[in-house]
Amino acid sequence: MSRRLEHLRGHRRFSVLATALAATVAALLPAAPAAAETAQQGWTGTWATAQHAAYDPGTSEVTVRIPVRVSAGGSSVRIRLTNDFTTEPVTIGHATIGLRDSGSAVTKPQKLRFGGKSAVTIAAGEQAASDQVRLTVPARSDLVVSLYFPGRLTHISQHWMGLQTVYWTPDGGGDHASDPGGDAFTKTDSTFPFLTGVDVQGGNAAGAVVALGDSITDGAASTSNANRRWPDYLAGRLSACSSTAGVLNEGISGNRITAGVDGNPSALDRLERDVLPQPGARTVVLFEGVNDLSWGGATGDQVIDGMKEIVRRAHERGLRVIGATVVPYRGWGDWWTEAKEADRQKVNTFVRDGGVFDGFADFDKAVRDPDDPTRYGAAFDSGDHLHPNDVGMKAFADAVDLTTLGAGRDCPSARVRITPYRPTLQAGGDGTEITSTVTNTGTKAVTEVSTRLDLPDGWSAEPAGSTRTRSLAPGDSAKVTWTVTPTADAVWGTHEIGVRTSFVQDGRTRRDSDSVDATVTPAPSEVRAPYLTTSTTTEKAQYAQNGDQFAIWAGGQDLSGWKDEKAAVYLADAAPASGTVTARVVGQTGSGPSAKAGIAVANDLTKPEAGGYAVLTMSAQYGLEFLTDSDGDGKLDTWAGGGSSYHPAWLKLVRDGTAYTAYASSDGTAWQQVATATVPSASGTGDAGLVASAVNLNYPGQITTALFDSFSTHE
Repeated sequence: MSRRLEHLRGHRRFSVLATALAATVAALLPAAPAAAETAQQGWTGTWATAQHAAYDPGTSEVTVRIPVRVSAGGSSVRIRLTNDFTTEPVTIGHATIGLRDSGSAVTKPQKLRFGGKSAVTIAAGEQAASDQVRLTVPARSDLVVSLYFPGRLTHISQHWMGLQTVYWTPDGGGDHASDPGGDAFTKTDSTFPFLTGVDVQGGNAAGAVVALGDSITDGAASTSNANRRWPDYLAGRLSACSSTAGVLNEGISGNRITAGVDGNPSALDRLERDVLPQPGARTVVLFEGVNDLSWGGATGDQVIDGMKEIVRRAHERGLRVIGATVVPYRGWGDWWTEAKEADRQKVNTFVRDGGVFDGFADFDKAVRDPDDPTRYGAAFDSGDHLHPNDVGMKAFADAVDLTTLGAGRDCPSARVRITPYRPTLQAGGDGTEITSTVTNTGTKAVTEVSTRLDLPDGWSAEPAGSTRTRSLAPGDSAKVTWTVTPTADAVWGTHEIGVRTSFVQDGRTRRDSDSVDATVTPAPSEVRAPYLTTSTTTEKAQYAQNGDQFAIWAGGQDLSGWKDEKAAVYLADAAPASGTVTARVVGQTGSGPSAKAGIAVANDLTKPEAGGYAVLTMSAQYGLEFLTDSDGDGKLDTWAGGGSSYHPAWLKLVRDGTAYTAYASSDGTAWQQVATATVPSASGTGDAGLVASAVNLNYPGQITTALFDSFSTHE
């Protein structure tokens, strides 16, 4: 460990505040056993993250707004802040907390105080806790913490992989911590700055469960802004118990048991900081080892020794420890070898049978391919062969025996799950099969099992067989396969399909639920007047319209220089001599990386040689492309753009006579200028439309599908 880290560790020893001092000084976090802290103050951790890096933001007078999904609820709340991994103090001039409305908006933000004061200065390497605020916090709800930094913000202590949009005011934006609305927060990132914990009092939580892990626990490859990390799913399971528990995510990408680096200390080195002093902590779920064994150079024995040390230290503080088996990783880069696999099996045998842990969760068994146990099963693999997708995250949470946690009590024993993971349905199509499976994981039979789907309005679902089961023995499952059909005018894109089950357990009706994101795709159909279509591709172009949504299926070798092969949906004479044309490209699939989708203008789009020709597109992989015809021969011969591709993408062409300026935006609010070009042949009004090309010169015959959900022209 570096000398700087050793120095900072000396600052992370917390002392319990005396009640008499609470009104005059900021509450420093205690290092006493979690049980003692709970007895004195009654706090339970409901959300947490592990800070592990710092950077200079180069900004002044800013406010940040941080949304967090809590696990357990309560009637009072406080926050904990950290200034770890830094060499300078930080001052928070104003802080608030409130229930999230939507986006960056907050319902009635409540002022936070620190030792009775509005502002708090936290020394380098230290932490602080706010005073209690009376606020009804529902379990599994979203809170928003706002922090205002007066003067120059010299550094940010952060957890970098938040997988959550965090909102900032621009440089010099000032204090907006008390704003209910979010209009002032025009910048975003996805890291958690300074905030390290949220605690509650007055709820039904029977303690907290701390998930100590690496990037998998941190949520890598799960859906952003959706709270689909495995600790999130575990919190969902616990929320259905008669007494629940907080679930605290202490995962750090790249973390190891046996070694650490500056900014990412080992699990052993951060145990005192991130795990043992957590308010109300009762149990640790240890899910580490894959980094040690794969690229970290550790042996199986070294990992086992580290696990033993973590268990010993946790037991000394009165905490239970549940060990999670190390997941398969064959196919993840070149890290897997037969010797490393033997070490993984050795570690997993120890976790299951070593007699050291208070219980184990067999994450390996939950996601491995039964035909090749060295690999993930395809249904659980995000694609990189190490990190699970959302279904894999669910499988991990489902593999935890809630009775071993010593926290949640009287929990439902049956669970329901939907497959496939991300079903695709066609608007107006024949229907898609979706299966619900109810599994009894308890030790007693459950009865009167009933299942139903929750669908968007107007959709239909026909089950193949009965949706009721009289009795389900321990370990047994009941499946129902449904044919789900969206309406013909269903909006293209993502829709949630849910499933609910009810059952009788020990004489009481209990419930469980699950959901998946289903994608509705268009089917070729007519484009309605006043819209027209035109194509210059050898492959037959197809089109579809659904209200303000449009789809184009197009071939074409290229859309620049020597080729002009595209398909377009357009409005005749809609491009003003002075005005704008705007559209949003939702996405494009198929064909190669150069496939283009965007907006086009011309004096006559059916005859580009008539002049005024300009195109602004987002390519599948190579970023923005702004192309114009400078000599009026109908060929696009100037180019500007580049950068990274992103979808959805807002595109805008602003015309002033013969001058065109191209802009792009990821949100339709903050616009980036791409370039300006002169098109001498532009005259009068022109055609404006949506355009797509497969750019399939190196992918003969392939088609791209481009989706748009906004198109407009304005003088």
